[in-house]
Amino acid sequence: MTAQVTALRSAPVAVSDPIATLPATPRSLRARWQHRYADWLLASDVSVLSGVVALAQIVRFGTVTSGSLWAGYGSVAYSGVSVLIVFAWAVGLAIYHTRAPQVIGAGPEEFRRVWTATLSVFGVLAVVSTLFKLDIARGYLAIAFPLGFVALSVNRRLARAYVSAQRRRGRFLTAVLAVGELRSVTALARSLTRHPADGYAVVGVCTPGGPQGGELVVPDLGRLRVFPYEDDIRHAIAASQADTVALTSAAVLGPDGIRDLSWQLEKLDVDLVVSPGIVDVAGPRLTVRPVADLPLIHVDKPQYQGAKRFQKRLFDVCFALLALLAAGPILIVAAVAVKVTSPGPVFYLSERTGLDGLPFRMIKFRTMVVDADRQLAQLVDLNDSVGGVLFKIRNDPRVTRVGRVLRRYSIDELPQFINVLRGEMSVVGPRPPLPREVATYDQRVRRRLLVRPGITGLWQISGRSDLSWEDSVRLDLSYVENWSMLSDLVIAVKTVSAIGRASGAY
Repeated sequence: MTAQVTALRSAPVAVSDPIATLPATPRSLRARWQHRYADWLLASDVSVLSGVVALAQIVRFGTVTSGSLWAGYGSVAYSGVSVLIVFAWAVGLAIYHTRAPQVIGAGPEEFRRVWTATLSVFGVLAVVSTLFKLDIARGYLAIAFPLGFVALSVNRRLARAYVSAQRRRGRFLTAVLAVGELRSVTALARSLTRHPADGYAVVGVCTPGGPQGGELVVPDLGRLRVFPYEDDIRHAIAASQADTVALTSAAVLGPDGIRDLSWQLEKLDVDLVVSPGIVDVAGPRLTVRPVADLPLIHVDKPQYQGAKRFQKRLFDVCFALLALLAAGPILIVAAVAVKVTSPGPVFYLSERTGLDGLPFRMIKFRTMVVDADRQLAQLVDLNDSVGGVLFKIRNDPRVTRVGRVLRRYSIDELPQFINVLRGEMSVVGPRPPLPREVATYDQRVRRRLLVRPGITGLWQISGRSDLSWEDSVRLDLSYVENWSMLSDLVIAVKTVSAIGRASGAY
């Protein structure tokens, strides 16, 4: 969506001796909280691991002080072994940079590094035990390492939740000066503002060839300060107090200009990040390949066939079977409640469009009166959905009393696991569209039909019915372009908390 930007003032921004103010204070503030956070993570990791290995020793040997192993030249108490394992684990976490600023607060990279460090420590321990003939109890290790990884992950998840909450309050943020053409810097600012938990806040923009001062008003974003772009960017950095420069349009500066910019920032201890201008393509599909002294970004094709599709289908079937078994009592109670409280069938079959545009009937508990579809034309003016394609009414008069409860906690969607078993839907995927919605799709939006629609998805954990049409499309396309088994698991877990909040459920 093209940003509409209005210039309020074009007067030059006054900067009084900016060179004397360097380095900018936000840089030292950011480094300070990052160091404190890393130290806290180290202490909490060691505490968690100490508790885990102590528990493993108690379960295996009865007490913390019990147990010893034969080391080929004598016996060693397991309490000493536990201390060494905790130390080695902490060293492994440090070697794999699990507390690096780049992985704080967002993305799966932090957990991947924790997992890699755990496997590495386990592998080193196996080699050492073989070389030195250490007969370490398998039951002890079978408890310590899996439980340790889970405990570390929970600890990191809690720490991440704290950081995300602080970032939403305007703390623990990276101050970004965006450099590029007007359209690209406003697009970057809008994207970063949409995801405050990622920790970036645009404090100003430089637009070579564009406005050289004043302020810009960006719809849905607010005001952005514009700083003059000069050959020496230190003035803009000092005035904006940025600690990171984000280059959004490489063509504006050219190869030599980017190199000179990186040299300037190196002296100032200011980070440089480059946005390649690729939309909705996640890290796993991007590979930087140095070719002829040029960093080329290779974009892999999204995978919809082969082994990945088989894995997803296997996951869907297993998850659906377990969900139907676990939710059996809830299904029975809901069915009885629907039947007793309102005339009509228990289930509602909704015509939807699935994989490759094929139609199917989606099964839901009926939450509306029987003639709800016939009343639709009378309620068009009450549509709360932004964009006009979707039809959502916050207080829909057609919804029954029981239906409101079922919708609030997404119980009405539980029968869709039958659609999953029939191969018509997936556990995680884009929102299942109505045929009338598909008729309005352009070529871009039709990419939603490349995968099976899901019971839950990014739209479910990001606001559900409160989302606008554009936001719904953006999230669905992001999923289609970047789906993986790990992302499916993360979305499935986050769905539980989203249902508990009942945000956007109507």
